[in-house]
Amino acid sequence: MLAFLQSNYVTIITLIVVLALVGFALFSIIKNKKAGKSSCGCNCKGCPNAQYCHRN
Repeated sequence: MLAFLQSNYVTIITLIVVLALVGFALFSIIKNKKAGKSSCGCNCKGCPNAQYCHRN
C-alpha cells in the first residue's frame, strides 16, 4: 500500500485538489440558487430570456 501511495502521490494530490474545486463550485451554485441570484451573473434588463428565468 505504501509503495502505491509513493508512486502515485502526484495523481492523488491532483485528484484531491480537483474534487475540492468541484465541491466549491457546487457549493457556490447551490448557495446562489437559494439566495435567488441569477445564474448568468448579469442583470435581466436587456436579457431576451428574462421571462423564463423569473417565472412567478
